Amino acid sequence: MNKEDMILVSVDDHIVEPPDMFRNHLPKKYLDEAPRLVHNADGSDTWQFRDVVIPNVALNAVAGRPKEEYGLEPQGLDEIRPGCYKVDERVMDMNAGGILGSMCFPSFPGFAGRLFATEDRDFSLALVQAYNDWHVEEWCGAYPARFIPMTLPVIWDAEECAKEIRRNAKRGVHSLTFTENPSAMGYPSFHDLEYWKPMWDALVDTDTVLNVHIGSSGRLAITAPDAPMDVMITLQPMNIVQAAADLLWSNPIKAYPDLKIALSEGGTGWIPYFLDRVDRTYEMHSTWTGQDFGGKKPSEVFRDHFLTCFISDPVGIQLRNQIGIDNICWEADYPHSDSMWPGAPEQLDEVLTENNVPDDEINKMTFENAMRWYHWDPFSHISKEQATVGALRKAAEGHDVTIQALSKREHSAGSSDWQSQMSKATVNVSGNK
Repeated sequence: MNKEDMILVSVDDHIVEPPDMFRNHLPKKYLDEAPRLVHNADGSDTWQFRDVVIPNVALNAVAGRPKEEYGLEPQGLDEIRPGCYKVDERVMDMNAGGILGSMCFPSFPGFAGRLFATEDRDFSLALVQAYNDWHVEEWCGAYPARFIPMTLPVIWDAEECAKEIRRNAKRGVHSLTFTENPSAMGYPSFHDLEYWKPMWDALVDTDTVLNVHIGSSGRLAITAPDAPMDVMITLQPMNIVQAAADLLWSNPIKAYPDLKIALSEGGTGWIPYFLDRVDRTYEMHSTWTGQDFGGKKPSEVFRDHFLTCFISDPVGIQLRNQIGIDNICWEADYPHSDSMWPGAPEQLDEVLTENNVPDDEINKMTFENAMRWYHWDPFSHISKEQATVGALRKAAEGHDVTIQALSKREHSAGSSDWQSQMSKATVNVSGNK
């Protein structure tokens, strides 16, 4: 397949929320108490909510910056591409990168919206619903052919979470962001079937995918306080392996044959070994652990329930059929530092060509699987001819995608300072602890 003819849908991108996002959706009685973006004297912008200050609001929003600026993340909106937080600019960036569709994870509330958990349950629910309404109506609603809508959970209340899933499913939302380890955030684990039952029921009834994103529990894979940052960056996907094992062996998988779970930003190269290992574990230990998958192997059950995704994963592409070609999606990870934007089509084409991937398998991984899993049809708004890499880039002619140094402050690349700031920011953004 010529790269110009590919259709790319990313199942993992990120939003840097704009300052006015609550204005049109939060009841007026709560507006004065809502989280707010504060511009500080040092030029940084921070989201502040009660006694919580979330540093580096643009955490990892480094698209379009030179790698020399990756060490210390941008700290102000004026240091990032407008496409990180303005939907019109985002679509132009998507066009320039040849990307048709995008599913965008939240930033400042945390992947599971834990920031909004307060002692006032009505206020907390209003915040989650306001965020979801903004995301569905303003961000995704501005360009329905371009965004797969995703909503935050009411993570502190399984009954209210179920209601919110059903409310959003009625308007075509079949994607829920969640934590990969609720017990790490102080909530019952996935193994507590009864506690989370209302949520599982709602997910299955509405055919909504539960998306567990790496780092969403706020835990960093750090081996030692003085370890180089390279260790943490290398190990970032490892917590998704733990989540995969946790969920695969959990009761909900057995109780809900139609439950769908996405391992977001987790990569794919590790999965064939993981599947071999779970089958071996089942074979050697199920007689005394009591595991029973109804006559199926754990690897078969994995393919019934789990969606995986990759950015640039040559090993995963080589072993794609051992993973399950219907269980793989592509992701761009815009505007994070792992993203290939704006050169994703070229880099992806190189990997696909080297591995002689046939056109039908390319289509499944680049857009068809995403459409099917999330019940999303961009072609009801745009033709396939308009959706290709070549057509989208033609529509973006003149849009500036040159690499630009945007940092407005001097900083060192010292590992200890970098680690301290990244650790604090990631815990706040992902776990809000």
